[in-house]
Amino acid sequence: MVLKNFIAFEGIDGSGTSTQLKILSERPEHEKFFITAEPTSSPTGVFLRRILKGELTVEPRTAAFLFAADRNEHINGAKGIQEQIAQGKIAISDRYTFSSLAYQSVSCGWDLPYKLNEDFPLPQILFFFEISPGVALKRIKNRDFIEIYEKSEYLEETAKAYEKVVSFYEKNGECGKNGRMKIIRLNAEDAVEKTAEIIWSYMAELPIFKE
Repeated sequence: MVLKNFIAFEGIDGSGTSTQLKILSERPEHEKFFITAEPTSSPTGVFLRRILKGELTVEPRTAAFLFAADRNEHINGAKGIQEQIAQGKIAISDRYTFSSLAYQSVSCGWDLPYKLNEDFPLPQILFFFEISPGVALKRIKNRDFIEIYEKSEYLEETAKAYEKVVSFYEKNGECGKNGRMKIIRLNAEDAVEKTAEIIWSYMAELPIFKE
């Protein structure tokens, strides 16, 4: 199932998804947006952020279950994505199921993350931020702290996994009563302004902006 007015930003750490969300939040149309991210601010999401910071350690398969639980709250919980869309918003999430399939598949294989996430709705548009791990790592080094996945070897593996995930959906993206998920590949090494223009050129075509 494809969920209308739901957009996901995906890419390895340092690809610029957060920067583009900030630009969208400053657009004149920002009141129509529900800008969100995973892990969420729910108790499960807070716990996951502690894991990402290296404060807590869990077995890789446990992390896969936790990310799926947090995602369920994100989609179906009170004030979550489904509810916000029902109220006339466009939901834009920094990370979604594709992150789990990329990051968790590196540490515990493809089958478990896919099984845990296959029933979640697909976004109407997936923006995939393509960037070389080397460039991404240079950006990450300017941050106040480095998360457990933000290491050179892991970024290399995750970049390969992301390509596998996106290619899988390009070939097998679901078609349903609400249409097919659109996948837009972005060169995340381009100027920030150019990337923002491309993103908006697709978003501006959504019916909500023509009503």
